[in-house]
Amino acid sequence: MVMERTAHCDCGQVHITTTADPYAVVMCHCRACQRRTGSPYGVGAYFQSSDCNIQGETNSYIRTGASGSDFENRFCPKCGTTVYWLTPFHSDGLGIAFGVFDGDDLPAPDRSVWESERHHWIDVSARERWLEGRTGPKVRSTE
Repeated sequence: MVMERTAHCDCGQVHITTTADPYAVVMCHCRACQRRTGSPYGVGAYFQSSDCNIQGETNSYIRTGASGSDFENRFCPKCGTTVYWLTPFHSDGLGIAFGVFDGDDLPAPDRSVWESERHHWIDVSARERWLEGRTGPKVRSTE
C-alpha cells in the first residue's frame, strides 16, 4: 500500500501532498546544492508531478546547472525554505527537498551524483554513484 506523505516549508505556507512512492532519491554533492542547502550535500525525493498536490505561493530562482540545463528552485517567499525544484532531467517529475517531509519513512538515497565535489568525510552507500552528473564516469566500486 502506498503511503500518502506531506511536506511543507518552515512556516507552513507551502504544502505538498504526495500519493505515490518516490521513483528516485538522489544525494547531490555539487557546490550549488551545498549553497542551496547550507549543508555538505542536498537530498531530493523525485515524484511524478501528477502524484503531487502543491498548495501555497512559491517564488522561483532559476540557475544554470553544471550540465548547462536550467534548474528551477521553488521556495516559500515568507520563510525562504526551498521546497521543490524542476529540472529537464525529470521532465514529468519534480524533486522535493528531503528535509521538508513529515516523518522519517522515505527510502535512503539510491543515487549519488557530483561526487567529484563531495567532502572527503562524507560516506556514501548509494547503489549508483557518479563523479559528475549522472551520465559521466561512475565512482569505482569495491563491491
